[in-house]
Amino acid sequence: MTFEEIIGNLKKKIYHPIYFLMGDETYFIDKISDFISDNVLTDAEKGFNQTILYGKDTEAHNIIANARRFPMMSNYQVIVVREAQNIKKIEDLESYAKNPLNSTILVLNYKYKTIDKRKTFAKLIDQKGVLFEAKKIYDNQLPAWIINYLKNQNYTIAPQAAAMISEYLGADLSKVTNELDKLIISVPAGTQITPDHVEKNIGISKEFNVYELQNALGERNLLKANQIINYFGANPTANPIPVTITGLFSYFSKILNYHFLEDKSQNNVASVLQVHPFFVKTYISAAKNYNIKKLVEIISILREYDMKSKGWGNVSASPADLQREMIYRILH
Repeated sequence: MTFEEIIGNLKKKIYHPIYFLMGDETYFIDKISDFISDNVLTDAEKGFNQTILYGKDTEAHNIIANARRFPMMSNYQVIVVREAQNIKKIEDLESYAKNPLNSTILVLNYKYKTIDKRKTFAKLIDQKGVLFEAKKIYDNQLPAWIINYLKNQNYTIAPQAAAMISEYLGADLSKVTNELDKLIISVPAGTQITPDHVEKNIGISKEFNVYELQNALGERNLLKANQIINYFGANPTANPIPVTITGLFSYFSKILNYHFLEDKSQNNVASVLQVHPFFVKTYISAAKNYNIKKLVEIISILREYDMKSKGWGNVSASPADLQREMIYRILH
């Protein structure tokens, strides 16, 4: 079951006796857990029927004892176990998973780890309740995720604006949604969010960001690339070198992949490179400016400066100096 399906069922008041929420992307785990905590019971019912436990302070037999109680003046009781990954011998919950109480909604937040889906414990949870693995999304999936998130809030967003947010914030969904919610508050429903909105409400420059740096390099626009990298150097906190290198590595890797595609139609390029079709033309144009040999060299340069930014082979150069030097070598 997907995150959207789980939330959709909860909104329809379709509940399961056990929710085992595991994995690395804590945003999805928190959203499901918080939705259950906030919405299943009324405020009056919560006093007697909602319990919060912590994995490091409880054991399986205590959770089972709580789960086997019947609710008071309510159809359900909710038990949320936070930091469930710290429960010793969590598999001891198997006896309860065999025959869970339908009036109990047990939510286990098992963050940063997973259980073996091949084992009986996992199979029982999957059979009787919801076994959900929250996987990290990749950086190249983030623009599409942003577009979908805003669509569900009755907004659209220009591809350039989604790319700006993605490149600037990275795939930290809690951070991304926090900034998107600022946008939602600031602009009327139904609005298409533009780079101007992003600059005004999130503080990402629409002219001086990693996305625009990629475009300048793709076009071999020396003046624009140097203007952007000088801006980065003057604003190092907002434009750290690891973010620049990560964005450029992804960008030039895609251009290199483009060279090896047999089918260079727009739809296939967008699918293989995992980019919005709107951006395909920029990759085609950049590929004309960089042959395979140069692209391999650039990727090597990026790896070199990633190491230098961490202190390897670098004694005194500042991050600003490293970025300027790196961009010069990419363009020459």
